[in-house]
Amino acid sequence: MDRLNRIFVAIQTEGFSESTLLLIDKYVNDIKNGTEDFPRFNLQEHAGFCKGGTPLIGASIVACYATASLTASRHAEGCEGSPANWEIDELQERLIEEWARAANLWEDDSEQILIGEFGPMIAQGAEAKVYYKDGNTSVVKERTSIYSTTQKALDAIALHNYLFPETAMKVIGFTRDGDGLMRIVLTQPYVNCLRLATKEEIDNMVAAKGFQDNWNGQGVNYISGRMALEDMHPANVFIDTITEEPICIDCIVKFV
Repeated sequence: MDRLNRIFVAIQTEGFSESTLLLIDKYVNDIKNGTEDFPRFNLQEHAGFCKGGTPLIGASIVACYATASLTASRHAEGCEGSPANWEIDELQERLIEEWARAANLWEDDSEQILIGEFGPMIAQGAEAKVYYKDGNTSVVKERTSIYSTTQKALDAIALHNYLFPETAMKVIGFTRDGDGLMRIVLTQPYVNCLRLATKEEIDNMVAAKGFQDNWNGQGVNYISGRMALEDMHPANVFIDTITEEPICIDCIVKFV
């Protein structure tokens, strides 16, 4: 934690100056190279964290600073307890945007850039806009957060990559949409869908990963000793054309 604390002090005293960005970049690279750990994840989850790319790691460091800074400020004012999630989320978003702009990871007009580089939008849901050009091996998503804090949305990418490495997400940048919602821009392998998975196939897939149904066998939510999976319905789990095995392309995943 000493190294992380030095980064926190640099952000507090210098903002996202060149020297602060350099400290963050060195720590990010050491995490990716396996010479440093990130305290939020165990060893197996850490691999999924690293698969998410350097922007994911950097944003997670900044989000951790935001939480620590806000908590310390409240305690200094004599307030008891932890800050509300909305306060944490608001500060995490603001600081991640400041860092991403300083690190050249922010785009103000990402939609037009993504259409030009990666193809037209092929799907849009509550959580993500999806772009794809015929023949590409990956899709690009602008993913908004449906989690209580931005940190938990970042955690979800790392945990997805750990649980479902065949559809690992890699963060490439950040933006805001026309409604002002912050979006994480990421790539993900394109999956050729043979058909949608059945409930039994999904049950068997997650049981092999240590999860059990959390709704008496009737729902789409699962739980293990450490994590919860939600929204595991057939529209999010395909049977792959090549392997004929179920593949999860998206779900809600979080620590319990």
